[in-house]
Amino acid sequence: MRTQVVIIGSGPSGLLLGQLLAKEGIATILLEQKSKDYVLGRIRAGVLEQGAVGLIEDSGAAGRMRREGLVHEGIEIAFGGVRHRIDFKALTGKTVMVYGQTEVTRDLMDARAEIGAPSHYEALDVDIADVETDHPRVRYVKDGQSFEIECDYVAGCDGFHGVSRRTIPESVLKTYERVYPFGWLGILVDKPPVSGELIYINHSDGFALCSMRSARRSRYYLQCRLDDDVDNWPDEKFWEELGRRLDPVVAANLQTGPSIEKSIAPLRSFVAEPMRFGRLFLVGDAAHIVPPTGAKGLNLAASDVAYLSQALIDRFKNNSNAAIDAYAVKALSRVWKAERFSWWMTQILHRFPEASGFDQKVQAAELEYLFSSRAAQSALAENYVGLPY
Repeated sequence: MRTQVVIIGSGPSGLLLGQLLAKEGIATILLEQKSKDYVLGRIRAGVLEQGAVGLIEDSGAAGRMRREGLVHEGIEIAFGGVRHRIDFKALTGKTVMVYGQTEVTRDLMDARAEIGAPSHYEALDVDIADVETDHPRVRYVKDGQSFEIECDYVAGCDGFHGVSRRTIPESVLKTYERVYPFGWLGILVDKPPVSGELIYINHSDGFALCSMRSARRSRYYLQCRLDDDVDNWPDEKFWEELGRRLDPVVAANLQTGPSIEKSIAPLRSFVAEPMRFGRLFLVGDAAHIVPPTGAKGLNLAASDVAYLSQALIDRFKNNSNAAIDAYAVKALSRVWKAERFSWWMTQILHRFPEASGFDQKVQAAELEYLFSSRAAQSALAENYVGLPY
């Protein structure tokens, strides 16, 4: 087989990249280790920056998102039992959209199927070779049969545990990591959200978040021990603990019900450099992970796609390597800014087990300054709605 770009990974970043390239007549083959059903069964966040919304619109897969997505003009942050609203629209003129990552993936899958672009699911033993030459090759096994694809470039959109990053030699790759000493216990429930906007809660017993996936489906989180187990959290216990961390007005409006999904996610900050090795490019979680506090995971992947799609279009349409050569530097500059913001949001909203009395006082001062300063609120809003590409 021969194609221009092999895309490894059928998450939203790989699918979005494929759609943007297809619009420009650039041929791609997509490989995914898991089945379609498995990919669509992954529960992920759903807050989209305006930049990510724009890319999905450009890809031609935005119809359902426009109809069902929820535009949010701000968030609330609760501290000491009092909620404070950060008005994104007033501070920046921009908004965010709540639309589940699973739905983004489904829409992009359907759009790729409509144009007939080849996708191979349950492609096993993927091996990337010769990326330092002009003729990279990708091998894989499907239904017990071996295949090889010759290509011009490889886009590694296969996540933290994928083969793409492991293809870069250890002598070249450098990683940076921070593992946080707690996790997020999250549940999904078919009940209307308790509020029209997200509520972030700093409570003496730990962080909590009231979020949503739609006008009828809610997502709630509690800070928990890293070694905790979901079996320790029957629904009744979860709702009781969440109610204790909410202020009385929100708690009174909370609609509870049986969970349809429950899981514990560890929190990690991670960056791998470089994001390019020869003709292999790392995209999204293959290169970086952020704690979910700042809603940056999918959005960072989208900005990688924005840079890489334009670079590949310039290469194939204009025979220019300038954007290809700039990809890693531009992407990493934005990545580290988002890493900083996500780290900062995590620092001010969680209870750290090793925190001293001094640390807690500084955290309180940080929040009080945020609530009293328009400049501080503008900085938060600017980062939350998304820095420009």
